[in-house]
Amino acid sequence: MTAAGKITAAHLERLAVVYVRQSTIAQVREHTESTARQYALAEEAARLGWSAERIAVIDADLGVSGRTASARSGFKELVGRVCVGEVGAILGLEVSRLARSSADLQRLLELCALTETLIIDSDGIYDLGSFNDRLLLGLKGTMSEAELHLLAGRLQGAKLAAAQRGELRFPLPVGYVYDDDGRTVIDLDQEVRAAVADVFASFEAKGSAYAVVAALAGRRFPTRAYGGAWAGDIRWGRLNYGRVLQLLANPSYTGAYVFGRFRSRRAVNPDGTIRIKIAELPREQWQVLIRDHHPAYITWETYLANNKRLAANCTCQGARPAREGNALLQGIVLCGGCGRAMATTYPDGKAIYDCIHSRSDHTMTPQCRSVVAEVVDTVVGKRLVEVLAPQEIALALAAADEVTARKANHNRALELRVERTRYEAARAERAFHHCDPDNRLVARSLERRWEEKLHELAEAERELACLLNEPALPARAQLESLASDFSRLWAAPTTSDKERKRLLRTVIGDVTLFSEPCGLQLRIGIRWRSGACEELVARRPQSPAQARRTPHDAVEIARRLGAKRTNRELAEELNRAGLKTGTGKRFSAETVQWIRYAYDIDQLQPFAPGELSVKQVAARLGIAPNALYGWISQGQFAARRAADGRLCVPFTPELDQSLRQRIARSKRIKLRTQNLAVGEAV
Repeated sequence: MTAAGKITAAHLERLAVVYVRQSTIAQVREHTESTARQYALAEEAARLGWSAERIAVIDADLGVSGRTASARSGFKELVGRVCVGEVGAILGLEVSRLARSSADLQRLLELCALTETLIIDSDGIYDLGSFNDRLLLGLKGTMSEAELHLLAGRLQGAKLAAAQRGELRFPLPVGYVYDDDGRTVIDLDQEVRAAVADVFASFEAKGSAYAVVAALAGRRFPTRAYGGAWAGDIRWGRLNYGRVLQLLANPSYTGAYVFGRFRSRRAVNPDGTIRIKIAELPREQWQVLIRDHHPAYITWETYLANNKRLAANCTCQGARPAREGNALLQGIVLCGGCGRAMATTYPDGKAIYDCIHSRSDHTMTPQCRSVVAEVVDTVVGKRLVEVLAPQEIALALAAADEVTARKANHNRALELRVERTRYEAARAERAFHHCDPDNRLVARSLERRWEEKLHELAEAERELACLLNEPALPARAQLESLASDFSRLWAAPTTSDKERKRLLRTVIGDVTLFSEPCGLQLRIGIRWRSGACEELVARRPQSPAQARRTPHDAVEIARRLGAKRTNRELAEELNRAGLKTGTGKRFSAETVQWIRYAYDIDQLQPFAPGELSVKQVAARLGIAPNALYGWISQGQFAARRAADGRLCVPFTPELDQSLRQRIARSKRIKLRTQNLAVGEAV
């Protein structure tokens, strides 16, 4: 069958789709001839017999690689139209334009065979229903994929060879430029250099990327533009957290030439689509590493130390960096009961070390108890001051030098900014004066630009003046005298909690708390960085209820003398012993009575033989005590008042008979007795 004979009336009744694709935007922009040839295939479809209204062009994949089909909307549209039987033929310069992946290409060819869709390229017309045509297209697809592999291998080999010589050029990070000879040199712009250097200096002082952003807030930071009209130019903006991490993690700032630091890998999403992932490789897997290749901002050792500090700040990987807050041992305190790390919580603003992890997974032991942070911090801080005594002067002077250098860097950055804005204002002024006054459209723009530069200059000069008017730092001699008393420096209000934690962590590895299940004693185990271990003992603070309790000595005296003394006599005995109540007051008869009730201490027995209390007499007669109190006050019968104030009734048989007769004659007492009986029955 001839090529033209493969096109039937059924094919002409359906669409002829011209699929246009180029792999990159650069190819679309520069290789315009290839794009024109692909669009010209619409004329070829008309020549083969398709009418103009049945010719469709799909060009949504211009600038998209054909390695996968997941990111190609045009290819998905083409496959969808083939599946519903709308397409009679697919036209392209070559089969490889359809897909560089054998899986995607074979899938499309199989669908074309099922729907009797033709494939047309510059070599001929292919009917997928024919075994020979299908075999030929399969071979062409495989050869196309092999060609892509060979080309990529050659290109990567050439790049690697140039990189091993340190000659492969790629976009440089901000702070570096290529000179006229192609060598990497530090940017000649002093403001750019100062901005980059300040990031490294601030991180060395602060130890945190977020702290660097906060310290340099309000200052402009340079960034290099890639692509577009501003490609290669320096643009100024705000410094953010991501930019700080990029600078700190980039080995180029150590003067090293690095190639192969990242690797792209293909991954499959749960929905079956394929995506490209960029992964950073470990340092030992970098393909090329040439030290001292160009001038450096920091040393290689500083770069390694910065990476180590960044890893120590990564809490998602189990790190416990020093944070704000007054808990001195936050992140390095362990529970002696279960061995787990204790969390630092602030209920009501008071720091507490709490073993919440063991409580959440039901592994708590009797020793897993929370501890007020102040109790432990005081003991550990006092011990730290004792240990660091020989190193006081060196530490203080190092901190002073660091602060002085930081202030000098900040001053220099502002001076460079003033110098730059003054130059830009003068340049805008010259441009305005050189403009034709009659050309008001241009003159107005230049005048507005001149005013903006003058405003920026005024702001920069104001910031520099404020910085220069700040109080001067203490002299080195003053710091040496201050450093001689490290305990005062440690407790100074100008020393932040975060700085105390960092200093403590340089010499202490971790602290383990061993609590008694019920007692107040607390054992504190300290593991020093040197490997030495020691144990200190502290006492938990009493709860408010415990602090208000009667002293143990007072209770013991009350138990020993309670049955022999009245409340007043016992109170005098406790006061003579110099004891106080739980609230710090002197003892009285009322407080002694409360002690008897709270601790079940026997009362002094004031009754003589044959005497009963009023309540005991009322119980025998079956009446309320109030009636007896009334008869005693009226003098109906005698009662003796004891030393502790209680009434003692000599209860003789005659008094018993007399009181029962009085009760029998009383209507009110009878009625009261009946009501009590009814209530008890109910």
